[in-house]
Amino acid sequence: MSATPDQTVPDESKASLARASALMASGTLVSRVLGFARSVVQGAAIGGTVEVGAQVFDVANKAPNVFYMLLAGGVLNAVLVPQIVRALKQPDGGKEYVDRLITLALLVMAVATALLTLAAPVVVRVYASSFSQDWIALTTALAFWCLPQVFFYGLYTVLGQVLNARGSFGPFMWAPVLNNVVAIAGLAVFMVAVPGAEDLAADEWTPGMVALLAGTATLGIVAQALVLFWPLRRIGFRYRPRFGFRGIGLRSAGRVAGWTFAAVVAGQLVFVLTTNTATRAGDQLAAMRVPGATGASYTYAYLLFMLPHSLVAVSLVTALFTRLASAAHAGDTAAVRRDFSHGARTVTVVGALATAGFVALGPWIGAAMVHGGRPIGQVLVAMSLGLVPFSVNYLVSRVFYAYEDARTPFRVALVNAVITAAGNVVCWVAVPPQWTVVGIGATMSVANVVACAVGLVLLRRHLRARDGRGLGGYLLLRTAVRVGIIAVVTGGLVFAGTRLVGPVDSQVVNLAVVLVGGVVVLVVFLGLCKLMRVRELDDLAGPLRRRLPGVRR
Repeated sequence: MSATPDQTVPDESKASLARASALMASGTLVSRVLGFARSVVQGAAIGGTVEVGAQVFDVANKAPNVFYMLLAGGVLNAVLVPQIVRALKQPDGGKEYVDRLITLALLVMAVATALLTLAAPVVVRVYASSFSQDWIALTTALAFWCLPQVFFYGLYTVLGQVLNARGSFGPFMWAPVLNNVVAIAGLAVFMVAVPGAEDLAADEWTPGMVALLAGTATLGIVAQALVLFWPLRRIGFRYRPRFGFRGIGLRSAGRVAGWTFAAVVAGQLVFVLTTNTATRAGDQLAAMRVPGATGASYTYAYLLFMLPHSLVAVSLVTALFTRLASAAHAGDTAAVRRDFSHGARTVTVVGALATAGFVALGPWIGAAMVHGGRPIGQVLVAMSLGLVPFSVNYLVSRVFYAYEDARTPFRVALVNAVITAAGNVVCWVAVPPQWTVVGIGATMSVANVVACAVGLVLLRRHLRARDGRGLGGYLLLRTAVRVGIIAVVTGGLVFAGTRLVGPVDSQVVNLAVVLVGGVVVLVVFLGLCKLMRVRELDDLAGPLRRRLPGVRR
């Protein structure tokens, strides 16, 4: 666990990584801001928590994401970048190999999407078995429009990973901005065309209403995928469909894909249980006519939970992944260890800052997003306690994928899945419906903490087997302890202040509390980081500061 000299990242390399991360993070930030605006508009259009429209559209529009992750999301992310990095070293730059890899991926996605769309009634019953018949019928109608998104999610990921492997990181993170713009426009038209839709019963929805709501959601995903052809052409990439997949060296890719698929299956099987547990709680609350967290509350909370992870961890790790794959291919274990240490410490600091804000302000954030949305914030608080280990473990898995080892991440994912499943069963059986979804969030946190610990132990063993040196975890542990103390002090101070305000009904007042409290969290956290010499935020924020007017370059 001792620190080693090779963990010091060169300043030039840090600056390059930070610039790429900042470019991606800026796109993600704009997209997430628009995503929150989309959520607010959606809540106004069809309801935010217990309303019929909110719950059925949540299931129908969630299904494409779930099945995309099941079929190819994690698989494509794990396979494409290392394979393309290796192919770029071939005499032709890997053109034919990459064309065949893309063709195979798109064929699989097209066939799977067609089958899933035809099976929409079965899909809905899998994820919402407790819905009544009229709710099932409406959800199925929406799902027929939403499930074609699976193919276009796949196309977006394939094209984005080609861009990433060739060092063009920005377009992949900026494309979702277009998706949100299209979706918000569609929701605005829906609100004008169908006023008061949040009060409609399931049997009052018409085919035109279903087509407008779900069709524009799918149109946004289509736009998000197709827009990536433009930056691909700008970097000189011309895709040509090529068939004939035998004998071209796809065996290693298939092995990685198989283990990654198994890990995703484990996670999605548990997610089926999570979704049914949450929707059952929502049904019970609707019948009892009492407030509480529902499946829609879980979706909103998870959107918030993923914001800091997407802004920093995904942006940073996406930029790191190409470097990790290149270093792993070259046998440079010291570079892998160095990049992992820098990345893990950075996501730990940012994750701790977000956790402090979420724990202190969670209910007010939920109430600011949706009227009566304090349960959303309660779920967010429970989830956020596992945010740092979730982001660190995301980086751990990418190190293994860089070595084309997907079996080890599968073992870690299995640990996470077993703990989450057990927690969901406890929530189903023993937790009152008002707190069931909050319990699911707490279970997520426990599973993330344990899985991260297991992943770090296995990564340490893997690196030691390569060059006789461990993970070099002293620097990571020192940073984690420091920012843990800072987060507790910061979150406790702001939480005490919000207790003086108490719950309020006005979304405007709740938003004001969030804005003021957020500024206090940021100022106190950064001040304590400066005092305790935590420097990772400086490395990340440097490229952003240099773009501000009047800042010395």
